[in-house]
Amino acid sequence: MEEIAKILENKGVRPTAMRLLVYKLLAKRENAISLGELETDFKTSERSTLFRTIKTFEEKGIVHSIEDGTGIIKYAICEDYFTSRENNDLHLHFRCNKCQETVCLTDYKIPQINLPKGYVSEDMNLTVKGICEKCNMD
Repeated sequence: MEEIAKILENKGVRPTAMRLLVYKLLAKRENAISLGELETDFKTSERSTLFRTIKTFEEKGIVHSIEDGTGIIKYAICEDYFTSRENNDLHLHFRCNKCQETVCLTDYKIPQINLPKGYVSEDMNLTVKGICEKCNMD
């Protein structure tokens, strides 16, 4: 937990017990998690506390949000620890149609997109849908 506390402190986030536990859970998961799934893991915690924790992590570049087409926002630990949302790690996401998991494919970066003059990009997300490696073996 000391290592997690240092990560949070380096990002300007006070390492409360809840923040340490949420970070630890997110870091050990291979797939992205929704707020609802996070609530399941922290049954005795208030939804508002979990929501504020996730939003603080997102604002500080500790986690990033993923819109995978399900209408439910998922969250995952950022590959690198950036100083702001504008520098977030832009990589591919994969949503499995069979097991319903969404994972970050950090080795596959989203290329720079040149927009027409007058357009300003504020966010980008690319999700590929199909069958994941685990489900393809079944």
